[in-house]
Amino acid sequence: MNERMSDLGELEREVMQLVWDGGQVTADAIRTRLDRKPKESTVRTVLRRLEDKGYVAHTVSGRTFVFRAAVSRGDVAARAVKHIVDWFCNGSLDEVLVGMADARMLDSRTLEALSKRIANAKEKAKAKGGK
Repeated sequence: MNERMSDLGELEREVMQLVWDGGQVTADAIRTRLDRKPKESTVRTVLRRLEDKGYVAHTVSGRTFVFRAAVSRGDVAARAVKHIVDWFCNGSLDEVLVGMADARMLDSRTLEALSKRIANAKEKAKAKGGK
């Protein structure tokens, strides 16, 4: 996936949600699960574009393409947040988190969980010889 990912359109986002939820899926399986019922060729085109962008990969079973996510939902979300942090806060994640806490978007339970995850990440980095 490109470091600077392409933005996803509405149908691409819907398809990605189904890929993440389904694990391994076919174009037909996705088409039947979409609220709107596009043609199968439309879904195949969306999947090909998602593959070109690095979001999905496929294998072939018989003559059927079976798609799976090439990146996790969390990775995509983290990259989107990074883009927002870079755009609005000049790269300062601290500014974003403090702003979220000040706006009461993070409750005490969430802040405590984040604190623990940060501490664990620091320990892992230290064990690997990082800072």
